[in-house]
Amino acid sequence: MFKGIPLNLPPYPFRLKQEDGKVFIFDELRKRYLLVTPEEWVRQHWIQYLINQKRYPKTLIQCEGGLKLNELQKRTDLLIFNRTGEKILIAEFKAPSVKITQEAFDQIARYNLIHRVPLLVVSNGLQHYYCHIDFERKSYQYIEDLPDFTV
Repeated sequence: MFKGIPLNLPPYPFRLKQEDGKVFIFDELRKRYLLVTPEEWVRQHWIQYLINQKRYPKTLIQCEGGLKLNELQKRTDLLIFNRTGEKILIAEFKAPSVKITQEAFDQIARYNLIHRVPLLVVSNGLQHYYCHIDFERKSYQYIEDLPDFTV
């Protein structure tokens, strides 16, 4: 059976299936099987990490939400809300083979022009970067770890 790339995230007992020589992983947010690509492997680990380790309720996590940026339709890898419906976090994932560069940060910063959330995550599953945005001071700072979900 499929042995995914080991990531710098805890392992999880994913539901996998194989059809026509392709491996699919069950996405518990979207309630369906998805083709396992390197980026999807990272996203599914992050979903489990956010739910199980950081206690973000899965009902508040939106996967691949659409947004319009400069008349172009784009997709946010993950968008998380608080219990009052405010957006609090966006995440951008890359395949483990993709080096995290300024381009990835520029991409999530462009998305955040639309979403205006205080927490940003960029990860390729091996390296993770967290950033807190202060809109009042028009500043940002990298933070060591992602905060746990708070009520």
